Amino acid sequence: MNRFTTKKAPRTGSKLALTILPLAVLSTLAMVSDTAQAAPFALPAPLSFDAGPLGKLDVQGVLSGYGVWQDNKFAGSGNPGNKSASADISNGQVIIQKNSGLVQFYLQAGAYNVMTLGSSYFSTGTFTQNTFGALPVGYLEIAPTDNFNVQIGKLPTLIGAEYTFSYQNWNIERGLLWGQENAVNKGIQANYTMGPVTASLSWNDGFYSDRFNWVTGALTWAINKENSVFFQAGSNMGHTNFAYSSIATTPLQNNESIYDLGYTHTGANLVVTPYVQYTSVPASAIQALGAGTRKTSTFGAAILADYSLTDKISVAGRVEYISNSGTATDGAANLTGFGPGSHAWSLTVTPTYQDGGFFARAELSYVTASMQSGTGFSGTNGLAQNQLRGMVETGFMF
Repeated sequence: MNRFTTKKAPRTGSKLALTILPLAVLSTLAMVSDTAQAAPFALPAPLSFDAGPLGKLDVQGVLSGYGVWQDNKFAGSGNPGNKSASADISNGQVIIQKNSGLVQFYLQAGAYNVMTLGSSYFSTGTFTQNTFGALPVGYLEIAPTDNFNVQIGKLPTLIGAEYTFSYQNWNIERGLLWGQENAVNKGIQANYTMGPVTASLSWNDGFYSDRFNWVTGALTWAINKENSVFFQAGSNMGHTNFAYSSIATTPLQNNESIYDLGYTHTGANLVVTPYVQYTSVPASAIQALGAGTRKTSTFGAAILADYSLTDKISVAGRVEYISNSGTATDGAANLTGFGPGSHAWSLTVTPTYQDGGFFARAELSYVTASMQSGTGFSGTNGLAQNQLRGMVETGFMF
């Protein structure tokens, strides 16, 4: 199984969703051919070659670029997120893996960028250098049986319903709930499958902190070929309080506990994943970081979906809600970026065309937040409480 399609167990439903599509889209869906199939936005079949003593290796890759326009650009200068329009490389990556035999491995190298709703963003060069480096994912795998394996190295997270890199998802940008989830961690992970149940358990460094005090786990139950449920959890087993040089490590989230519960339905044309998320950071960690005085939590919910119009054209979307506990004056921390006591919504629509290794897609997203009077999250004066973005992304996969 290709690990980096968007249907990796235990993270069912890696495409995001929309519950209320524009009437024009709905009318188009009514006329769709019955031959359309819902399928993940995935890399084509790998190129294989004989590597002598290493055995058969598979090679895949992606080269893509994006353009973005946004109103209420972010304050400051020097970053693309501070501009109304910009363009850059979104992915320039090569993947080499060995997925047979007792000893296997996975290596993913190159440049990449990750953009998140409601947040500023960096150039691809800056983001790559200051997050997971030129080898964002790489691990050794020991697979004594088809049902059990152990992986060690730089691993994709077990938490959430989105993957890190844009080509792995149906939407170009990551969502609001993704902001509370880690993306890549260093550690060791065991995976076991027994019939319809898949379980994974990992000891790792959480939000790429180089402090190995996190435990994460995921459990997926495939009810039948169309329906499955999943539960994911993770927690810092201690406290981690020091200065980070990597923008991949967010100190508050690196001290949290997180729980996700969701369901995925996979039909002939439609994939839908609703899920809920709860996180909390203890008062002791918040006080140590100087971010407040009391325990703070977030609650989020999302519905994720993709509808295949034809075997080459699909429409994906996302609707999300997230809240930050507390008030502006009770010592709660700002976990979401919208402030204590805030509530935020997002809506994203992403039509996609894919023909073989070529793809092109457009995206329109909107974020709005209820925040304390006199505060905001965007705009040159920092007081805007909503943001509209339009994006395009195109490239080649092999």
